[in-house]
Amino acid sequence: MRIGQKEINKSAFSWAVYDWANSAFATTVMAGFFPLFFKSYWASDLSDAESTFVIGSVNSFVGLLIAISAPVLGAFADSGSSKKKFLFVFAFLGIISTGYLFFIPESSWKVAATFYALGVIGFSGGNIFYDSLLVSVSKVDERNNISSLGFSLGYLGGGLLFLLNVLMFSFPNLFGLNSQTEAVLWSFLSVALWWSIFATPLFMNVDEPNLQDKRKPIFKIISDGFSSLYETGKSIRQYKRVVIFLIAYFLYMDGVDTIIRMATSYGSDIGLSAQSMISALLLTQFIGFPATLIFGFYADKFGHRESLSFAIVIYIFVVIFSAQMDSAVEFFILASVIGLVQGGVQAISRSFFSTLIPSEKAAEFFGFYNFIGKSSVFIGPFMVSGIALVTDSPSLGILSLLILFIPGLVLLRKVPRN
Repeated sequence: MRIGQKEINKSAFSWAVYDWANSAFATTVMAGFFPLFFKSYWASDLSDAESTFVIGSVNSFVGLLIAISAPVLGAFADSGSSKKKFLFVFAFLGIISTGYLFFIPESSWKVAATFYALGVIGFSGGNIFYDSLLVSVSKVDERNNISSLGFSLGYLGGGLLFLLNVLMFSFPNLFGLNSQTEAVLWSFLSVALWWSIFATPLFMNVDEPNLQDKRKPIFKIISDGFSSLYETGKSIRQYKRVVIFLIAYFLYMDGVDTIIRMATSYGSDIGLSAQSMISALLLTQFIGFPATLIFGFYADKFGHRESLSFAIVIYIFVVIFSAQMDSAVEFFILASVIGLVQGGVQAISRSFFSTLIPSEKAAEFFGFYNFIGKSSVFIGPFMVSGIALVTDSPSLGILSLLILFIPGLVLLRKVPRN
C-alpha cells in the first residue's frame, strides 16, 4: 500500500488495521449504544440520575485504574518481546467482555456495568501495547505516516460498523430482528466479532525484535516503570511551558473525554429519543474525519495555541448550550459542532506538545504526555454524574464541565510562545 510517496509494508498496514478493529468499541459501545441501553434496559429500575451516576462512576474508576497502571504497563511494553502477548491478553478481555453484553438479561445493571468496565480496560490497556508496537513496524521517518494511517482507519472502520449498527437499530425488520432491543444486543456482538476478525492481521504479520536478554523480574519492571515516570516528572519541571501545557491539557481533555462518554446518557436524562441521539453521533463520526484534516491546515496557518484556544472556546459554548438544550434538533447541531473540533483538539494537542519539548527528550516526554492523556478521564464523568444525582439536575451536572474547560483555556493561553 502507498501513502503519498511512501510504500507501507505489510506489517505496518497490519498494525494500522488494529485501529480499524478496536475503534468499533469506542464508537458503538462507549459513545453510542451502551449508555442509552444501560439506562433503558439493564438499569430500568434505577432513576435517570442514579443510572447516569453508575455510568459516570464506572468510567471514572476505569480511567483512574488505567492511569495508575499505565506506567507499569508501559514498562512491560519496553521490556522483553511480549508486546503482542500483552496486547492479545487485553484485546481478548475486551472482545469477550463486549460479546458477553449480548447475553446479559434485562435489569442486570451490576453485571452489565462490570462487563462494560472490563471491556474498557481491555480497550484502553491494549492500546498501550498497540502504540508501543509502532517502533517495530516502522522506521523513524515513516512513523508520522503510519501513525496517521492507523488514526484514519480507526475513524473509518469505527464509523462504518457504527453505521451498520445504526441501520440495524433503525430498521430491525430488514435484518431479521424483532425489536430495537434485539438490534442493540446484536450490535454489541458485532463489535466483538469485528474486533476479533480485524485484530488478526496484527498478530499474524507483526514481528517483534527478540529482546530475551533484556527480560527482568516482574517486581523490577514495576519498580522501573514508576521510577521512570518519577524521573521524567522531575525532568519536565525544568521546562515551565511544558508544565503549564500539561496541566491545561489534563483539564480540557478530561472535559472532551467526558462529553464523548456521557453525551447520550445526558441526552436521555433530558428526554431525547435514542434514535435521534444515535443518528447525531453517527454524524459526529463522519464529520470528524475530514474536519480533523482541515483543522490541521488552519493550525499551520494560525498557530497551535490559537487553534486549540478556539476549539476549547467552542467546547465552552457547547457546554453552556447543552445546559438549556431540550430538542433533538439542538442535539444534532451540537453533534455537528463537536465533530468539527473533536479530532482537531486531539491531533493539535499532540503536535503542539512536540514543539514545546527538547528534541533529545522526545520519547521520554511523550511517554509522560500519554500518561497525562490516559489520566484525564476520571474527574469529569464522576463530577457530572455526581452533581446531577445530588441536585437532581442534569443541566447543573453538564455545566460543571466549565470547571475543567475554563481553567484549561486560561492555562493554555499562559503557555509562552516559542
